[in-house]
Amino acid sequence: MRIDAPADRPRIAFIQSCWHRDLVDRCRDAFLHQLAAAGIDPTAVACHEVPGAFELPLLAKRIARCGAHDAIIAAGLVVDGGIYRHEFVAQAVISGLMQVQLETLTPVFSAVLTPHQFHGGAEHIGFFSNHMAVKGREVADACVATLAAHAAA
Repeated sequence: MRIDAPADRPRIAFIQSCWHRDLVDRCRDAFLHQLAAAGIDPTAVACHEVPGAFELPLLAKRIARCGAHDAIIAAGLVVDGGIYRHEFVAQAVISGLMQVQLETLTPVFSAVLTPHQFHGGAEHIGFFSNHMAVKGREVADACVATLAAHAAA
C-alpha cells in the first residue's frame, strides 16, 4: 500500500475485458460489493475496459507504472471459440499479469476464467454468470488480505 494511502481507502484499479461483457460485469459488480462489505469504499476503485483478455496485461502495466494504485484486478473470459487454441491466449494473459506484478511490485490479481468448450447456451451462461460473481467476491477477499499483509510488512 502507498505510504500516503489511508489504510481504509486503498486505491484499486479494476480492468475488465469486454468480450462476454455480460458475464465479466458480474465479476466486477460482485468485486465492488464485496469490497464494500469489507469496509472499503468502492468509489476508490478506478474501473477500466479493454476489448479482450489479451489486452489486460499491457493496461495493467501502464496503470502499475504510474504508481497511483495499491492493487490491480484483471477480469475476463477466454473461451475456446474453435478458431485458435484458447490455452495460448490464457497462458499469455496469466503470464503477462504475473510479470507486471513482479516488475512493478504492485499486487495484480487475476479473475480471468478459461472455460473449456464454452458455448452460449442457457446452461453455460447461467453457470458462468454465477461463477464470475463468485470469482469477483474471491478476488476482493484476496485483494483485501494482500493489501493488509503488505501494509504490515
